[in-house]
Amino acid sequence: MKFFQRLGRSLMLPVAVLPVAAILSGIGYWIKNANGGADNIGSAFLSAAGGALLDNLALLFAVGVSIGMAKKSDGTSALAGLVSWLTVTTMLSPATMAALTGAAVEDVDPAFTKIQNVFVGIICGLIGAWCYNRFKDTKLPDALSFFSGKRSVAIVTAGLSLVLAIMLMFLWPFVYGGLVGFGEWIVTLGPVGAGIYGFFNRLLIPLGLHHALNSVFWFDVAGINDLNNFLQGSAGDGVYGVTGQYMTGFFPIMMFGLPGAALAMYVTAKTTRRKVAAGILLSGAISSFFVGVTEPLEFSFMFLAPWLYLIHAVFMGISLFVSAILPVRMGFGFSGGFIDLVLGWANPLAENPWIILIMGPIWFAIYFVVFRWIIRRFDLKTPGREDDDALEDEGTDAAPRGDFHATAERFVEALGGRENIVELDNCATRLRMEIADVARVDDAALKRAGAAGTIKPGGHSVQVVYGLNVQFVKDAMEDVLASRAVSAAPAPATGTAVAQATQAPDLVRLRPPVAGRVLALSEVPDEMFADGTMGPGVAIDPTGDVISAPADGSVESVFPTGHAIGLRLDDGTELLIHVGIDTVAMKGDGFETLVTAGQRVTAGEPLVRFDRARIVAAGHSPITPIVVLNNPAARVELG
Repeated sequence: MKFFQRLGRSLMLPVAVLPVAAILSGIGYWIKNANGGADNIGSAFLSAAGGALLDNLALLFAVGVSIGMAKKSDGTSALAGLVSWLTVTTMLSPATMAALTGAAVEDVDPAFTKIQNVFVGIICGLIGAWCYNRFKDTKLPDALSFFSGKRSVAIVTAGLSLVLAIMLMFLWPFVYGGLVGFGEWIVTLGPVGAGIYGFFNRLLIPLGLHHALNSVFWFDVAGINDLNNFLQGSAGDGVYGVTGQYMTGFFPIMMFGLPGAALAMYVTAKTTRRKVAAGILLSGAISSFFVGVTEPLEFSFMFLAPWLYLIHAVFMGISLFVSAILPVRMGFGFSGGFIDLVLGWANPLAENPWIILIMGPIWFAIYFVVFRWIIRRFDLKTPGREDDDALEDEGTDAAPRGDFHATAERFVEALGGRENIVELDNCATRLRMEIADVARVDDAALKRAGAAGTIKPGGHSVQVVYGLNVQFVKDAMEDVLASRAVSAAPAPATGTAVAQATQAPDLVRLRPPVAGRVLALSEVPDEMFADGTMGPGVAIDPTGDVISAPADGSVESVFPTGHAIGLRLDDGTELLIHVGIDTVAMKGDGFETLVTAGQRVTAGEPLVRFDRARIVAAGHSPITPIVVLNNPAARVELG
């Protein structure tokens, strides 16, 4: 599921530009038709501007997916997606296939005229991202060193894309031909067939294969030619009351149904993410209503909530079925939006188009009610409701380290606002809070604001991991909660060092800070430590009673209860030694600090004395994590 959430967000990069492109194209089309079907400077300009993006949607997806799915996206990942796309589509173009088979271009299987589709674009993007993630750090022999690292990514991508092209060379004609044959069978089913067509038209959108199905009903593949016959009006071969039956049902869904879905997704978004969601959903709704370009809305949830998209496909099928039964017919030249409805209203083949305006609000209500209920009932990850890890590469709006009040303001907002925070406390590295409504806590916004992670132990408890300077964030949050104006971030307490912008080495060698059995961090009975959210490291199940400095350095912070201590080693490593799990609850009982913040220490110098028996008697684990805070890729060795 996480894969599809990330994929869905990757698609938002190219999809975000589509609404404006769609509106430009739609206005250009409107002007052209108002001018008797002839282009003028205005229509040609607007149509070209919009079409530049709409006509290359699949290419945009190839690049966008490659960027979004890369672990650390940069220009190289985008280039890899582009290389894959160019390789596959060039190899499978009609001209190339004609050269490979020795046939004339016009005799090449028509399937290859539809190879530039969204499905191929997404696959190419995934290939580019995989190659980037796998080969960006590749080291080659000195003779080939020029091609090491990121330079190798495009080369490998091209090779894998050739393999994909060869596979599609044989598979694609069968897929395309099967869809065309399926469409020709649907024609024999009347209104039921129209409904089945509408369902599969939407269902195939994520794969870009709907074009093959559309060709059967809209053009002269099987003798229907619904779209062209409608546009020709009384001058063509269209039949009043028949022509348009494979287009009419799109209007109520595109103009009203999907905007209703957009409203449902907006009202169910997390409070702190509504502004972000509104930007996506409003622009998508406008594009869908006016122009009939639905991809911005559909791609916003088809991968984040695939079951919801399936319901959307069912609704589209029902709409075409009902429209085929009712005495209503309408067609389009661009898509089923308001512009085409206005342009087609006076067409001689348009039958009772006013019925669409009655069906539309009904579909708006259906989409809104059904989408809102299902999203809330099954906690679907629609825009504004995504999981934290699906947004981890989205960037950060964290305040500069040390600007604790700016961080505090962002934390308070992400926690649901002042009124949602009932109690506020902290331990050595975490904010510990009681929250009125945990559902309002936006994990992703907390991470973007500078949190290392969030844990919800149950009930109303929420913990936010920040680091050794969590005390200053907590103090600043108290100012925010009390609505106290602060002109500048406070200086740290005397003798307390503020974290510097350094990074620990990749290999951190330490002497054991306490006698005992060494454990992997994954064995620590605390989620934040065990899954590496706090950082890499090791743990010790102690048999001794004194924590000593594992290397030369200085004391960064000493927690008042004595259960944890932060160090800055001479090699730049920020180290946390946390004696026991949840021992902050002991409030210092059984702990004695032997150093002060800012003090210089040498390896082996005693830092904290503790009573293991008291820790166990209090119901806590004595296991002591030793964690590197400033290099997530670091490896810790004790010896």
